[in-house]
Amino acid sequence: MHQRTVLLALFCALEVLGGIASHPAAAAEPEALAKDDLVRSIDRALDFLKNQQDRTDGSWSVSGQKNPAITSLAVMAFLSAGHVPGEGPFGEAVEKGIRWVLAQQDGNGLIASVGTYEMYHHGICTLMLAEVAGMTQGRLADEVRQKLAKAVAVILQAQRKNGDSRGGWRYRVREELDRRPPADISVTGWQIMALRAAKNVGCDVPAECIENAIGYIKRSQDQVSGGFRYLPGGRVTVPCTGTSILALEICGKNLHHCPEVLKAGAFLLREQNLPRWAGGEHFFYGLYYCSQATFQLGGNYWSTYRKRLHATLLPNQGSTGSWYGPEGIGPSYSTAMGVLALTVEYRFLPIYQRNEEPIVKPE
Repeated sequence: MHQRTVLLALFCALEVLGGIASHPAAAAEPEALAKDDLVRSIDRALDFLKNQQDRTDGSWSVSGQKNPAITSLAVMAFLSAGHVPGEGPFGEAVEKGIRWVLAQQDGNGLIASVGTYEMYHHGICTLMLAEVAGMTQGRLADEVRQKLAKAVAVILQAQRKNGDSRGGWRYRVREELDRRPPADISVTGWQIMALRAAKNVGCDVPAECIENAIGYIKRSQDQVSGGFRYLPGGRVTVPCTGTSILALEICGKNLHHCPEVLKAGAFLLREQNLPRWAGGEHFFYGLYYCSQATFQLGGNYWSTYRKRLHATLLPNQGSTGSWYGPEGIGPSYSTAMGVLALTVEYRFLPIYQRNEEPIVKPE
């Protein structure tokens, strides 16, 4: 039986047991789930992404330029829906995308195509490789783990060591090449996700690194609203609030439902902060992080956000299966981010786990 069928069957069983929120009609069996609007929307989006892939080398592009970060997001979109390398209708596309990203790694461990934003690229690519390492086996998994270890070392090297930015990350590995200030929540969120995922598959991530990152995030919270700022003393944003909640939630059990997180969760549930189509800056970025944040919080946080997420994305999907948002990065980016937001409840990606064991453990 194809692995995705097994995963969907287990997903439905968990629904019946009350494990996650879902449409009641989708809780009975895989056949019913396959007809659900959510699943059909995701499948249409994945068909679009497959058609956007370079059939020769496996990459995805932005404005005609092959891009490792967008390729990694597309790969994770397939993984998040239960499609693994080498299996099923998307197996070849997934494996080719992974191998293209692996080939982009420099000798120093960095994976990036745009120097001024290299840590964005690198963090996203490292997260993808860590997720692949947790979902595959054999020769590909071995190659991914070798490259992953080098990528993690770059993130550890790039963490800021001094001042208000201590514990955070910014655009460049070397601080002296970077713009001021030397850290922000957006870049920091990707590095924490990558490190947490890498730690889950056995990479060495020093406790001090995580502790310093937590300190930086906490310093970025606005004590009045509960939301999080782009940087300490900066402007509060919804995407940065989702990023910070998720980062704290995955950094240790002692932070689960901590006061900072619950206050920020209440901020996300305010009517003006809930999703509306193409509303606000960094729209798909916000959906990606806020869906994960509210899912980690669970309960009313997730049920409220899920309802608005579906009402926002499903009716606004294009005829090709794509979404295109105001960021201007292109439909491959926004479609991948839309899928990643919608599939958080599937829990197929290891990073999507919520204080529980993965649905299917690697053999």
